[in-house]
Amino acid sequence: MSGLDLPETIDVDDVPEFSDTVDVLVLGAGMGGCCAALEAARDGAKVLVLERSAAAGGTSCMAGGHFYLGGGTKVQQATGHDDSAAEMEKYLTAVSRDPEPEKIAAYCADSVEHFDWLEALGFEFERSFYPEKAVIQPQTQGLMFTGNEKVWPYSTQAVPAPRGHKVPVPGDTGGAGMVIGLLVDRLADEGVEIRYETGGRKLVTDGDAVVGAAWKNTDGAEGFIRAGAVVVAAGGFVMNPDMVAEYVPQLAEKPFTLGSTYDDGLGIRLGASVGAELKHMDQAFITAPVYPPSMLLTGLVVNKNAERFVAEDSYHSRTSGFVMDQPGAAAYLIVDEAHMERPEFPLAPFIDGWETIDEMADDLGLDRAALHATMDRYNEHAARGEDPDFHKSPEFLAAQDTGPWAAFDMTLGKALYAGFTIGGMATTVDGRVQRPDGSVIDGLYAAGACAANIAQDGKGYASGTQLGEGSYFGRRAGRHAASTRVLAGTERAD
Repeated sequence: MSGLDLPETIDVDDVPEFSDTVDVLVLGAGMGGCCAALEAARDGAKVLVLERSAAAGGTSCMAGGHFYLGGGTKVQQATGHDDSAAEMEKYLTAVSRDPEPEKIAAYCADSVEHFDWLEALGFEFERSFYPEKAVIQPQTQGLMFTGNEKVWPYSTQAVPAPRGHKVPVPGDTGGAGMVIGLLVDRLADEGVEIRYETGGRKLVTDGDAVVGAAWKNTDGAEGFIRAGAVVVAAGGFVMNPDMVAEYVPQLAEKPFTLGSTYDDGLGIRLGASVGAELKHMDQAFITAPVYPPSMLLTGLVVNKNAERFVAEDSYHSRTSGFVMDQPGAAAYLIVDEAHMERPEFPLAPFIDGWETIDEMADDLGLDRAALHATMDRYNEHAARGEDPDFHKSPEFLAAQDTGPWAAFDMTLGKALYAGFTIGGMATTVDGRVQRPDGSVIDGLYAAGACAANIAQDGKGYASGTQLGEGSYFGRRAGRHAASTRVLAGTERAD
């Protein structure tokens, strides 16, 4: 059986009996699912959550804890960073491959309220700012730049502001798990059951509408649940080799996958089984950061043709995305002795050092004349604080003209790339799943990595986007799914 196969659907008239009847059934207890369930319950709905694993969280618990928020949050205000919903909207629109204006506008306009909602779960983002170029704050600093806000051309299209809000857990060790724990506690306060080791396997339909799901647990028991609405929040598909090979072959063999066992695409395939449109399925977040230390970003990144192809001060997944586009997905970061620092955890391995540029070119398999030309042009302009080719920020411009020279290998298969999938079901701003013609599938919602929202382009991604949009659009899906506040089988609201 192929990992591309779609689950069959079950006609409601063929269901012998229902084990449960609820207003809102949520499939998946990660960030998007828990937020959907909590808002639905707070809106008066009877809610049940099915979670295939033995604990809540899913891949969300693997995240470092960034939420991409802006517009003037309390942390931004406390640290002296002006921001507005309008500037945030300009930025997210600029970095989107196929922007959905209604979603971006809503996310930005509601960002401060969403920040407050998250803190009301029972924690506070630290009112502090980490100013360095890093993948994640090393301690508990509450705010940093986590995207390409200061990178050209985006810096000319929107006023840069830091929007990477990190939960107060040191480093990158699963900080989002703390938020999941609080969500589970709040769900318990609302009397919402999370039924663990139990997963939705097929959708139950009544004509064109979704009215429930078939379930199965790890003990082998099976049954059916009737629901006024089903919210699918069951993760991405990075752990499904067939789907990865079909949609994102750049993740197929060499990178490490960032996902849980249950990121197998079942939720997305459930949606497809009833006609959902799938969007941005060819997009992936993939990265092997060369920083910190940020000093290395003063160097230049070249491909097999000894040509630069990206501004080296880009957010790490933007740089990595451009590496994937190069011949053989090969690239090298070159620095001179004056700017050489060894990373504490080198994901792009150090290759060697050379006394001359010719020796370096020979060992890297690059044309000598081409490498000299590229370095001479870079150094000439960098010495003047300029980069006419890629507009790298003067902060990271420095001539690399003091030998010996060193190189780090950013090539796919040599550097330790990791990644996850971005594509998912097309949805409205309220999480209603759409068909290719734009019509909605009555009774079906999607949230989190199952849905295609504002995180749609690997090169435009910013850390915190998935937790940010997953929680925000999860809330919207839960509220809309609960909007009738009546049990399944009665008329649903538009």
